[in-house]
Amino acid sequence: MRTRIAVLVSGGGTNLQALIDAQGRGEIPDGEIALVISNNPKAYALERAKRAGIKTAVCAKPDMEKKILEALAFHDIGMIVLAGFMAILSKDFVSRWPERIINIHPSLIPSFCGEGFYGLRVHEAALNYGVKVTGATVHYVNEIPDGGRIICQKAVEIRDGDTPEVLQRRVMEQAEWILLPRAAEIVAKSIRMERSTC
Repeated sequence: MRTRIAVLVSGGGTNLQALIDAQGRGEIPDGEIALVISNNPKAYALERAKRAGIKTAVCAKPDMEKKILEALAFHDIGMIVLAGFMAILSKDFVSRWPERIINIHPSLIPSFCGEGFYGLRVHEAALNYGVKVTGATVHYVNEIPDGGRIICQKAVEIRDGDTPEVLQRRVMEQAEWILLPRAAEIVAKSIRMERSTC
């Protein structure tokens, strides 16, 4: 039985789209995107999900985490993918899902990560520091922002004249959209195999 996946989003949903497209190509055979949850009712990611025939839920403050947990239980979710989810989940929340929540971060952790490093800020920091290589990382989520064990990484070259926006797009195209479906399959498969041995 495939692992049922919930994807948590806040914005446009380009990483969600990468997951949907990968699923359509058969690249996540051990997982199924069963639910998309947003803390932002205006997130375009919700429209992407609806177009793909995926159930959606809006879980905003107050009681955001309580609402998310209820939605996860109702839809029998086995793992969570954070794909541009702009809220930090509490220690209590993540402790209920040990090695069942993954996140994509647009740098090579441990560089340019942690609290305050998100979106264009990550790429601005990389350019300001003068590094020659950046990339993306998929990691398990724990109580420390970007602090969980790394699942996979991919490097991306920084070029002369890059702006944060240009670099962001290259990192998405060359790393994020490749890594996230790959990591989702790795974790979905491990959960499925774990269940089959119980």
